[in-house]
Amino acid sequence: MLASLMRDRLSLFQLETRANPAVDLRDQVQMVLAVADAPLLRSLLTDCTPALALPQTLASVDVEVGVTAKSVAADGVLSFRSIQYMLAEKATTTELPASVSTLRSSRELARLVQHESELQTLQQKLPLAPTVALLEQSGFSTQQIQEILHLPQDSWHKSWWYGMDKTGHFTLPFLRCIRILRYPDGTLTIQYKDYFEEEKPNCFANQEYRVLIASKQATENFSETLQRVNQQRAALGASRAILIAMQLNPMEAEAFMRQGVSVYPLNHLLMPVQADCLRCDRRECPLWRASDSPVAMCYGFLPASEVLS
Repeated sequence: MLASLMRDRLSLFQLETRANPAVDLRDQVQMVLAVADAPLLRSLLTDCTPALALPQTLASVDVEVGVTAKSVAADGVLSFRSIQYMLAEKATTTELPASVSTLRSSRELARLVQHESELQTLQQKLPLAPTVALLEQSGFSTQQIQEILHLPQDSWHKSWWYGMDKTGHFTLPFLRCIRILRYPDGTLTIQYKDYFEEEKPNCFANQEYRVLIASKQATENFSETLQRVNQQRAALGASRAILIAMQLNPMEAEAFMRQGVSVYPLNHLLMPVQADCLRCDRRECPLWRASDSPVAMCYGFLPASEVLS
């Protein structure tokens, strides 16, 4: 099923994508990124091939446009937080591997907490406001935050959490213990340790990623594009990359993906424009020159005046 979905997505590159010939592709991509709303930015991560995130795991997405570092310029960089672990009360789905509320026997509980992680420091010597913001960002309610902040010395706040696997499904629950260290200057340190059955949690709640956004230039061949993308990734500290292209043949697309570069069709990024099928010169479209076409807005509208000879 996954292979079929990827084939369907890659077929989008077989059709010529509408682009304004008077505007450079890189400029078009940067302009769209500059005005993009949250759904479009999320789409870049969830609808590229292969996808870099699942919709239900995206906590936040931000974009920087026209980024330069170490004399290397890039179209843009997406920064996103991916949910890795979630408080049990926030997990509203019914497809849980084990519900904490239904665990009755001490044997069941002992099985879930049989391993103990080392003590971790989440943040050190933070003022009160950033500490509260960090706990809110992790999913704690106002009441829970107050309980954590007002813990007696050497006491721990206990909560149950679920992990999320690569398919977006919840894993077995684990117990997390949190404490606060207070300093004379009013700053706070958050420490925690986890009790789990199988796999030790590898972070607190979210992981942050940087993704390079690059456009495929018509004058570049495969190796030139890949070299540029790799240089930009290294300079900008981006672990992943999305290549936005007007047109890629299946071999090109597969080659980029094998090198860790996701691909995204330009026509998904461009905004729809007012269309008139009678005046459109996109001959491969089934509604080409259709007098009774119901289409009013279209991503692929190509007036005859814009066709390059």
